[in-house]
Amino acid sequence: MNNENETRLIIIGGGEDKKADKEILKEVVKRSGGKNAEIAVITTATNYPLEVGEEYKQIFYDLGVEKVDTINIMNRQEANRKQIIRSLEGITCIFFVGGDQLRISSILGGTNFHKFIHEAVNQGVIIAGTSAGASMMSEVMVVSGEEEGAPKKSAISLASGMGFLKGVIIDQHFNQRGRIGRLLGAVAQNPQPLGMGIDEDTAIIVNDIDEIEVIGSGVVTIVDGKEIEYTNISEQYPDEPLVITNVKVHTLPSGYGFKLRDRKAIIQEKKSKH
Repeated sequence: MNNENETRLIIIGGGEDKKADKEILKEVVKRSGGKNAEIAVITTATNYPLEVGEEYKQIFYDLGVEKVDTINIMNRQEANRKQIIRSLEGITCIFFVGGDQLRISSILGGTNFHKFIHEAVNQGVIIAGTSAGASMMSEVMVVSGEEEGAPKKSAISLASGMGFLKGVIIDQHFNQRGRIGRLLGAVAQNPQPLGMGIDEDTAIIVNDIDEIEVIGSGVVTIVDGKEIEYTNISEQYPDEPLVITNVKVHTLPSGYGFKLRDRKAIIQEKKSKH
């Protein structure tokens, strides 16, 4: 669907296959330059940076990448050091692992490292992230919320994300953890951005004209609240059930896409096997 050299972001819903076909991680490598890729694995989100960093490092080596570095930025002082940015010279992909998205935004947000990443995207470096590394991509970020129950007014906690993808609120592990209620709550609070729930072992590839392509074994659920007619969302009576009307929902599996600016799905006609 997309020309590969237009890729800006690869946003993974968590739980990507790391042992069998590794479809999504192969795509990260392919679009980052194949064996010529230079990947920096950012482990800020996890409490186990050495173990998680080594795991991804080995996977990318096994997929043919010759240069993979792990970078564990633990505090804002480190995120402002020029040595960190110098170490990323020549990098083709910056990959954020999962964990706690609030660690990413609170440690990296507004620092020299954050500024460098924004500049790197404009220069063709691919930014990829899984799980917490997916949630932090948007300007408005899901931090926590109730799962698997009927939507409530208080079912969502939001914060500022890293702002790599504008006009979207991202949630991950989506259908596996029953997160439709909390995404509806996020959209009720913020009707202008699109809510985007990404399943496990599923990713969206975002190009430089803000079209997305879905890959992986699950689906991406897009909630468009721009034409909401009524909602009872407010701080008053937070445990009440959420009321929200006239919401548009799309579910898109691998091979389909979405135009973010036009708020329209890209339909790929499937040929019959018969």
